[in-house]
Amino acid sequence: MMHIVLVNQSGFPIYEQIKSQIKELILTGALREGESLPSIRQLAKDLRISVITTTRAYNELEQEGFIASMQGKGSFVLSRNNEMIREQYLRRVEEHLADAVHDARLAGIDETTLRRMLELLIQEDHNE
Repeated sequence: MMHIVLVNQSGFPIYEQIKSQIKELILTGALREGESLPSIRQLAKDLRISVITTTRAYNELEQEGFIASMQGKGSFVLSRNNEMIREQYLRRVEEHLADAVHDARLAGIDETTLRRMLELLIQEDHNE
């Protein structure tokens, strides 16, 4: 069951909130390759929003390579090996690293220390 939370005061359009939350579920593996998504009508009904809004979210997810829609069969999660999804991961990592570099600069952390921190995190991840 897909859990989506809409916030009217978020400043982001509702279709964008739906799209980003489904994307996150796919990227984290909560929605797996081949898994079926709720129909556009069902999602609109569940969220008490317009079918036009859910259609836009699904169309953009399809254009970005996260899902595929088949007439009469519904929408499904595409393979996480998909090049488009790899690009999404790369973009997210770049954003996080840019934030880390910015925060390090604000905190007065030098480049050598920052590199060592990253090396330790990578090493920790390999040991898990």
